[in-house]
Amino acid sequence: MRRKIVAGNWKMNKNAEETEDLLNELIEKLPDDSEAQIIVAPTFVNLASAADHVEFTNITIAAQNMHQAESGAYTGEISASMLKSIGVETVIIGHSERRAYFHETDSILAYKVDTALINNMTVIFCFGEELKDRQNKQHFNVVENQLRDGLFHIKNESWEHIILAYEPVWAIGTGETASPEQAQEMHQFIRETVRNTFGDNTADDVSILYGGSVKPDNAKEIFSKPDVDGGLIGGAALQADDFVAIVNGIG
Repeated sequence: MRRKIVAGNWKMNKNAEETEDLLNELIEKLPDDSEAQIIVAPTFVNLASAADHVEFTNITIAAQNMHQAESGAYTGEISASMLKSIGVETVIIGHSERRAYFHETDSILAYKVDTALINNMTVIFCFGEELKDRQNKQHFNVVENQLRDGLFHIKNESWEHIILAYEPVWAIGTGETASPEQAQEMHQFIRETVRNTFGDNTADDVSILYGGSVKPDNAKEIFSKPDVDGGLIGGAALQADDFVAIVNGIG
């Protein structure tokens, strides 16, 4: 079922006290009647307390990453079963910062997707082109390859656990934002790429989020495009009023 979704990726921000404070603000200020599913992704050390804190609210807690192995000698890593044991059943996989800074390849991401699905988790799968790709008019090819190599090996029935998040790397943390028309153009391409492999039902049901410097003043226009189902929000998710305003842009 295609859903409207606004997800906040807090990245490496907010200590325990700050996490609790921000969650309290969101619980107080988020509209009860929003059409959007609300997801926030605090840091690993605050996931358990965050999951407990929002248990009886309409906020879902997600992890920002997880390891592909079920267990083993992987110092500092976190497994799917560990996340599920604290009530976290949604995970972001393939964020551009994981790809760039931690050299996560499409094959590693495909393995992570498989592990998440085996554990009945929901995956927010991220992908998107860099500035040079767009300048060289390779952005459609890059996006299609990332989808096919990292995700398109899954079965049709697994798509009910997948949320797609298109993030043009050149528009993350730079203050640059793809125009609503550019976002729609790519989101339509993504949906048609899914359709060509998995059929109409899967393509029409999957939610595709835009993740590139969404702010309160541009959210409504971006979200109004027919193939944009919400956003994966970075910096603006760290301020309750900004995040709430973005959620209110869903219509």
